[in-house]
Amino acid sequence: MKPVRRMVKAERKRHSLPPPAIGLLLAAFAIVLYWPVLGHSFIVYDDREYVTTNPHVLGGLNWEAVKWAFTSTEAANWHPLTWISHALDTQLFGLKPAGHHFDSILIHAVSAAVLFWLLAWITKRVEPSLLAAALFAVHPINVESVAWIAERKNVLSTLFFLLAIAAYAWYAQRPGWRRYLVVAAFFAAGLMAKPMVVTLPFVLLLLDYWPFRRIADARSALRYLGEKVPLLLLSACSAWITLIAQRGAVRSLGDFALGMRIENAVAAYGLYVWKMLWPAGLAFYPHAVSALPQWQWMFAGLCLTGVTMLVFAFPEKRYLPVGWLWFLGTLVPVIGLVQVGEASMADRYAYVPLIGLFILISWGLADLANAYRVSVFWRVIPAACILAALCWVSRSQMSYWDSDYHLWSRALAVSENPLTHNALGVLLMNPGSELTHADLAGIGAGPERTRAARRHFERALEMTRSAAQQNSVAYLPDMARSLNNLGNLDRIENLVEQARYHYGGALEIYRELAPRDPAAYLPNLAAALNNAGSMDRLQNWTDEARREYEEALRINRRLAEQNPAKYDPNVAMTLNNLGLLDANQNRMDEAREHYAEALKIDRQLADRSPGVYLSDLATTLNECGLLDAAQNRLEGARQEFEEALNANRRLAAQNPVYLPQMAMTLTSLGRVDRLQNRIDESRQHYQEALRVFHELQQSDRRFAGDAASVEGSLNELERQSHS
Repeated sequence: MKPVRRMVKAERKRHSLPPPAIGLLLAAFAIVLYWPVLGHSFIVYDDREYVTTNPHVLGGLNWEAVKWAFTSTEAANWHPLTWISHALDTQLFGLKPAGHHFDSILIHAVSAAVLFWLLAWITKRVEPSLLAAALFAVHPINVESVAWIAERKNVLSTLFFLLAIAAYAWYAQRPGWRRYLVVAAFFAAGLMAKPMVVTLPFVLLLLDYWPFRRIADARSALRYLGEKVPLLLLSACSAWITLIAQRGAVRSLGDFALGMRIENAVAAYGLYVWKMLWPAGLAFYPHAVSALPQWQWMFAGLCLTGVTMLVFAFPEKRYLPVGWLWFLGTLVPVIGLVQVGEASMADRYAYVPLIGLFILISWGLADLANAYRVSVFWRVIPAACILAALCWVSRSQMSYWDSDYHLWSRALAVSENPLTHNALGVLLMNPGSELTHADLAGIGAGPERTRAARRHFERALEMTRSAAQQNSVAYLPDMARSLNNLGNLDRIENLVEQARYHYGGALEIYRELAPRDPAAYLPNLAAALNNAGSMDRLQNWTDEARREYEEALRINRRLAEQNPAKYDPNVAMTLNNLGLLDANQNRMDEAREHYAEALKIDRQLADRSPGVYLSDLATTLNECGLLDAAQNRLEGARQEFEEALNANRRLAAQNPVYLPQMAMTLTSLGRVDRLQNRIDESRQHYQEALRVFHELQQSDRRFAGDAASVEGSLNELERQSHS
């Protein structure tokens, strides 16, 4: 113990600031480092599900949101505290992303300070504690967790994870049930933010070995393992709930064989270490469409084995096995042995595990420096240079998160894969995507965007078709997604025959997948049926369209019984499709019944969350208005069109993407005015619609036809008024 005491005394002489002040400075530095993120927007990938289109979150923090948070398994997780934190942010900041980003940055900064204070307290060594915490605060691999609003669950659960360790250190000083309850409370909070922290009991056991030194032999290890049983029960409960929540997202052994999972896990461990040492090419990492090269996982396995042997070769350096086993153990829930989703690995998964490597490195370097009597200058300067380089790379990595297009373009540059091609294609296809001026300068607008989207979808389809020949079960979902995206693009370009072909291919795949895993693929099957029905309707294959719509409605009703908040909008959409088909076949009574039910659902949804569902309500009101106008119920049509126009004005004021919908409603209202001989009102509505279409025509020539049609109606109105 004497050498340790001498080291501690020497370290105290080298710094004058007390640890509380150092921790606060570290937190402030982390906030400054991540400050540019405050200028970033929400991104489509998961931010929509977690915030921007989630009706429970958009309602702000209220009792209904809290009840939903504790009963929901949406987003394939049970993490009520994460939902509550998002609802609180919406209550405070609305949909201004800067506030949401700031809270994530603040939590990360506080975690960095807590990590420093914790390590300095339990080891009594300030210098290595500061280096480990600083590496955590600035390392580029952590950018994904902090800059991505949907990853609030990661930073929040980690803060509770560190607080639970601090509570355990307090408990270890003088064990007692009250102190143990504090540990359990923080651990439960961490699990309710993200279940990845289930490994905490094993981390506490490692800390019993070092630095607490409660474990001296196998007998004491068993004793302290028994002490963790209540915490292990919490872990088991969380794991059980998570398996239920992720039932539709867990990939089967038929998708990815056990051998493939083990190979990927070994390679991923090696890649996490490499990206910690050399943080280049950070992006998303979906499973490759072909098997990993044998040399890759074998080399990684040899390296991992070598490091494991090395850390146990120095029994007096207890921090070596503790740091290494911390890294290996905390990655187990996300290493891919239980495969959830498409990722083979992810930067966000390393947020907690790399703390173990940072401890190993920091204490190892500190002990080497002490052993060789390295001066303060040669301790500080290299560390400062490394941290500065990491800050520079982190700033660069943050810049990729300023828009969806920038993010996915970067991912494609790092690794070509179907997921990235599909994501970029969807962004280019959707006129409502938030693109920066730099994005638009690089991709153009209108036809250029559409052609680029098609290239991405076709390349994704080519890659998944090739992969499906080797493993059809694993890659059929990706193939169906690419076909569906191509169908959507065909539909936008009015290529009906091509759209029908692509939608039909997707429908065939989902019919094959849905019986194997209904929870995962029934929603996709219902969507594919709706798409196929719409194409059949356009080609006047009305019997086929009706069968597809009715099957989609049955599926969506079943899904809505289990989760109305998620699937009621799909029920309303399918009812609208059936209503349109009924109207085309002159089955007006059936059409009115379908529209009435859809309108009832849309009103309820829009009242609860106008930002998400007001557009759906406006669409249904327009369809009802057209039906009333066709049956000469002009006053009813007027009321529906006026209500739809008010909704569209609100939407267009927030997002110009709704201007075409607003102009179409103005045109419909102008027609009803004319039929009721309200010439002045009709003229005003036609003129406003014409102004909107002329503005839209300047950036997209596809609106020229709409402008010409409205101009013709306006001329006809003038002739009518003068006759």
